Amino acid sequence: MMELGEALERYRAWLADPSIDEETKRELRALEGQEQEIADRFYRDLEFGTGGLRGVMGAGSNRMNAYTVGKATQGLANWLLGRKAQPAVVIAHDSRRNSDAFALTAAEVLAANGIKTYLWPGLRPTPQLSFTVRHLGADAGIVMTASHNPPEYNGYKVYGPDGCQIVPDLAEEVIGHIRKVKSFAEVKRMARGEAEKAGLIVWLGEREDRAYHETVAAQSLRPGLLKAGAGNELSIIYTPLHGAGNVPVREVLKLAGFGNVRVVAEQEKPDGGFPTVKSPNPEEREAFAMAIEQAKREGADLIIGTDPDCDRMGAVVKNERGEYVVLTGNQSGAILVHYLLTALREAGRLPDNGAVVKTIVTSEMGADIARSFGVRVDNTLTGFKYIGERMTRYEQTGEATFLFGYEESYGYLAGHYARDKDAVVASLLIAEAAAWYKRQGKTLYDVLLELYETYGYYFESLESRTLKGLDGVRKIQGIMEDWRTAPPAEVAGVKVERVLDYLPGLDGLPPENVLKFMLADGSWFCLRPSGTEPKIKVYFAVRRSKREEAEAALARLTAEVMARVDNRS
Repeated sequence: MMELGEALERYRAWLADPSIDEETKRELRALEGQEQEIADRFYRDLEFGTGGLRGVMGAGSNRMNAYTVGKATQGLANWLLGRKAQPAVVIAHDSRRNSDAFALTAAEVLAANGIKTYLWPGLRPTPQLSFTVRHLGADAGIVMTASHNPPEYNGYKVYGPDGCQIVPDLAEEVIGHIRKVKSFAEVKRMARGEAEKAGLIVWLGEREDRAYHETVAAQSLRPGLLKAGAGNELSIIYTPLHGAGNVPVREVLKLAGFGNVRVVAEQEKPDGGFPTVKSPNPEEREAFAMAIEQAKREGADLIIGTDPDCDRMGAVVKNERGEYVVLTGNQSGAILVHYLLTALREAGRLPDNGAVVKTIVTSEMGADIARSFGVRVDNTLTGFKYIGERMTRYEQTGEATFLFGYEESYGYLAGHYARDKDAVVASLLIAEAAAWYKRQGKTLYDVLLELYETYGYYFESLESRTLKGLDGVRKIQGIMEDWRTAPPAEVAGVKVERVLDYLPGLDGLPPENVLKFMLADGSWFCLRPSGTEPKIKVYFAVRRSKREEAEAALARLTAEVMARVDNRS
């Protein structure tokens, strides 16, 4: 890891570089004497994690800016040209600040390298990028987004020709080419007008949008139900949280037959500052505050929210007391698995080799539901790219038929049209499930309680600690080393039966810095440094036959583990 002296040298090199504009240099000169800030901006180059290249916007090698975007794109161009003579790339962006500028920068760099680029004039969802790469037969895709991160972040995700985010072996190849770009002077760039005239920048529009919307709407499991009016009977409040979901979610719901959808007006328009929320994250109840107030006034059955790039979907439903409660990603996932498999079985469309794919930190509840239908369950590392990779493998080998993929962090996909989580299809399916059960006199919360009674009370939680900067990186490394070298024999009075260390690679999965502790009573907890934020995340899961027992067991497990984590942080 780069030390302070090296970071300062890199800082001075940026100031002396004639390729860097004066405005950027003014920002850097203002940091003179702020060694900690300089170290944070320059102690490394941004690296590809579970979400690709992601970081705080600003000047510096460890920041998202036109120079880091340009260098990454030049490296990507070199990689693509080494694989194919005339590759094509699709680029999308969300509502974040500078996303449109970064997208155009990437397109101009690719054009200068003779690579044809398809680009949208406005924001589009990340899953639409995945779909369009496949739909147009492109060789790669790029999307500018930082998903649900705070406003100061932006990011750069790279997709392969199958529409899946590039996985570690390909990412290492791309990173290798990026590292060979030694100076910003090596980054080629063609002006937009010249690139358009040469046919190297092609603008996408209504035809491509329609193809995506119609394909997603076709994933409806009970179209006859919706055509019979059930969609209009369900009252839905939707919030795009100032992001890319507003048009596609509402259009797909309309195409499917949902005519009673109202948007939260204050959060409808795209805004990279996300002014009405602390964080545009549908995992957090606070993000739904405005939607819940509107739902109370209008008596809505269901609230749906999507994050800025519209790949994560959160749902809010009424409980037995008529209160609005935010479903966790695990709870929504379990409901969707059960609904999807029930619908397929009733229609005689449940294949003998069907498979549900989830991540290692996702609840076992959905997995046990799937197995009760005779469906195979596969686990992957965290990051939907691994689910997408598994989908492509199924398609190539015929070993299984993909039915559904999901992760606890609100990512879901049904259908074969994309290779990334899609909040648009998740919104369609959660709404369809709500309409189906409403006709039976049930809410989605009623269904969740029935699933708990049938399969057991699976309770989960997530704790995270933000540790910024170079010192934070060291603390996170120290926490992982502490648990790796001195694993506990028991936690909360329960024996630790097995420690799963994924660092050297495990169960056929690629190496990743993750530790999972399996307890004798079926509980588990998992430590994982975030790949997209300066955080360490700790996941917890318990299963009991009664709700009160599950709540107590989860509280005990969480308290004891976090006490040790906090002692090191």
